[in-house]
Amino acid sequence: MRRIPRRRFLASAAAAGTAHTTFPWLKGWIPMTKQRHVVVVGAGAFGGWTALHLLRRGARVTLVDAWGPGNSRASSGGETRVIRATYGPRGIYTRMTVRALALWKENERRWRRKLYHPIGVLWLVESDDSYEKAALPLLKDAGVMFEELSGRETARRYPQINCERVRWAIFEKDGGYLTARSACAAVLDGFLAEGGDYRQLAMAPAEPAAGALHVLGLSDGSTLAADAFVFACGPWLGKLFPDVIGDRVRPTRQEVFFFGTPPGDTRFTEGALPVWADHGAGFIYGIPGNEWRGFKIADDTRGPPFDPTDGERIPTPETLRAARDYLALRFPGLKNAPLVESRVCQYENSPDEHFIIDRHPAAANAWLVGGGSGHGFKHGPAVGELVAGLVLDANPPALPPEFRLARLAP
Repeated sequence: MRRIPRRRFLASAAAAGTAHTTFPWLKGWIPMTKQRHVVVVGAGAFGGWTALHLLRRGARVTLVDAWGPGNSRASSGGETRVIRATYGPRGIYTRMTVRALALWKENERRWRRKLYHPIGVLWLVESDDSYEKAALPLLKDAGVMFEELSGRETARRYPQINCERVRWAIFEKDGGYLTARSACAAVLDGFLAEGGDYRQLAMAPAEPAAGALHVLGLSDGSTLAADAFVFACGPWLGKLFPDVIGDRVRPTRQEVFFFGTPPGDTRFTEGALPVWADHGAGFIYGIPGNEWRGFKIADDTRGPPFDPTDGERIPTPETLRAARDYLALRFPGLKNAPLVESRVCQYENSPDEHFIIDRHPAAANAWLVGGGSGHGFKHGPAVGELVAGLVLDANPPALPPEFRLARLAP
């Protein structure tokens, strides 16, 4: 049995104690007395962090991914993701963001790698403000630092934004953005450095027997036997588990654009402008800077169905035109900005945009984790912590109903 260094054990116990104050469902945590082998399939935001938390709690962990962490097909790929705590009335995600941010900061320090850019998040509110109004007491209760700004104050503070229709705004001081692909790589590096095992292979269909899953086949003909399995397979979760998940996870095509700012003009860089979320007729958001990739714009509206394996990732002229029109309206100084990069990614949506975190109904030792629905990346550290507790606790408490498969029963 591999010995667990005392320092790592004490750090894990301290982290678990902190988590209990945020997530009461983790109160059942007890130290393992026997090392277990857990296989985690999927090295994206959910799977990578789950593997790392399992390892730090003393399990022997094998992480498997078909193409690698943050690869171009993955929902966790690409340059950047927003981290924000405003979630309308869905307080569970506000609390998860607070816990996840603490874990992002902790591991950034541990690895000495820049992953979190605390430039703030600005929510622009036009006519319907019910979402933002519902968020305010939840932000306060969770201890999130924020300001309420009038439309006039928003325009004064950020003259590069056309605030003509902006009634008021929320500014989250600790919000900002995370590097996506490089963060997935950092998690894998940390996992390997702490003794984890990684294999870049695809999985064969899982076949539970007698209420459990015992062996997983891999694309090279090998097999993996384990005590427990976690499947965090992103947009492939429905295809890999058609009877249990099926269309409860639906990949949609999402287009992202990066525009070039004028030479020497710092108004549209992350030193002068926060992440912004424009919750008007639709929901369009953007990130300045992106570690010099350009001024990012994306529409959160769900796109058409998409095949994440074989789908061509070429942006459409229509979506680019819509992005340009929006840019000219909201950021007039970038009206004629050139497109410098673009990419097609995908969301992996659940019907209600809540995560799916639950046992496989035919295998008590297998967990299904997915349904990130376009907002899951930021929560990766907190999701990993939660799942590790569910897998390893002798008497795990009940899951929050928002995450259970039963809510999606026909």
